[in-house]
Amino acid sequence: MKFWTDGTYGVQPPLTDEAVREAEALLGVRLPEALLELLRVQNGGGVVDERSAFPSEPNSWAPDHAPFDSLMGIGTAGRAMSLLDTPYLVEEWGLPSPVVLLTGDGHWWIALDYRTCGADGEPSVVWLDADDESELVLAPDFRSFLAGLVPAESFD
Repeated sequence: MKFWTDGTYGVQPPLTDEAVREAEALLGVRLPEALLELLRVQNGGGVVDERSAFPSEPNSWAPDHAPFDSLMGIGTAGRAMSLLDTPYLVEEWGLPSPVVLLTGDGHWWIALDYRTCGADGEPSVVWLDADDESELVLAPDFRSFLAGLVPAESFD
């Protein structure tokens, strides 16, 4: 099933092994292979409508899902945020650490959470709300998160 939209906003240059090594060194974690597989196809950008939401417990966005309309890539091109902005954004928004932010708008984020598994483990995927300082586990790992994505329009 298709994952990426055809747009260019948020798309970084093609992912290289060197860029992955540099990102993992900066972030202090090993990124999940399922994430790297996606970013090797296209390095960030918009997500197709058919995979734009994840069913969840109530959160500040909706009573039944979390939005997922884009995924940050790895790089410094353009003005779009990237996974490399995580250290700054975690400090700026007072988020828990260690996490790697995947998408969000500042008030909320979807992130890889390394607090339990450690830097080399398989992180869970969490919803982090910066405004009310709440969090919610969405999936036990990134591959499960991807498998659970559905169209946002399937919710009221």
